Amino acid sequence: MKNLIRILVFLTAFQVNEALGQTLYGTSTGEVKIYSDTPLETIEALNQKVGCLVNPATMDLAVQMKITDFVFPNKLMQEHFNENYMESEKYPTANFKGKIKEQIDFKVPGTYPVTAVGSMTIHGVTKPFTVKGNLVSSGNSLKIDFKFLVKPEEYKVEIPSLVITKIAEEIEVTGNISLQERKTN
Repeated sequence: MKNLIRILVFLTAFQVNEALGQTLYGTSTGEVKIYSDTPLETIEALNQKVGCLVNPATMDLAVQMKITDFVFPNKLMQEHFNENYMESEKYPTANFKGKIKEQIDFKVPGTYPVTAVGSMTIHGVTKPFTVKGNLVSSGNSLKIDFKFLVKPEEYKVEIPSLVITKIAEEIEVTGNISLQERKTN
């Protein structure tokens, strides 16, 4: 049910009422990994419940995830991440909304380098953002891979001075999102 609600929110954001009868590509099981490495500590977490929609007619792209869906190998790290840094109760989601710049015929199988330009919201702060990655089309499905760096301070994520040396200034974010074709009615 949660996944259905998440997809419906994305469809509303895309104003699908104007795109009825078109093809969309979507998922609620994409993967995003965060990684921080310092001489004192390596921190990584994986979110396997990432929602994503692509509208090939408009090249609109939307990605959304719940912050609490990031799983850490250490439960204490996960608790600190959600309560002390990301304030997940106050800012429960992170998202990217934008457009893929390249014009691609998704029905033609192949691997395409892509750039998405839009805005990213983390910790309640929305900033312009550009993401580069690869899009693999197999006709009725897509796979999007990307990697970028994000500075917590740019999104007003405060790191306590006691642990600041354990968290990298830039967090590596990698994504691996497989989407299936969906027809709108």
